[in-house]
Amino acid sequence: MNSKKIIIVDDDVSILDSLGIMLDFEGFEVNAFERGSEIFNYVESVSKPDVILLDMWLSGEDGRDICKRLKENEITKNIPVVIMSASRGLEHTAIQSGANAFIAKPFEIDEVVNKLNQLTA
Repeated sequence: MNSKKIIIVDDDVSILDSLGIMLDFEGFEVNAFERGSEIFNYVESVSKPDVILLDMWLSGEDGRDICKRLKENEITKNIPVVIMSASRGLEHTAIQSGANAFIAKPFEIDEVVNKLNQLTA
């Protein structure tokens, strides 16, 4: 079993559900959140994930700002962050915000699994 811990943050519940089910099937331990602000307390007090999959456009939040906060925080700065977005032209700004990788939506589950495996190797 893989048992790598993944946090998914997306305000689209259908993406959280489908990605969660597929990653669980691939052996990842998945925790899902609809708001980026929810992950800070979880990561600092409950469990540090191996990777955070973070949507760029969340309701009232910008994933790039959340990524910057994660990378500036002593507890979370070494956790790889993958920013996901349907806006393919924003990969550069995602990487500038500190993201370790970018995945364009819609994505193939194999692409996500390969990226997660690379970042947790």
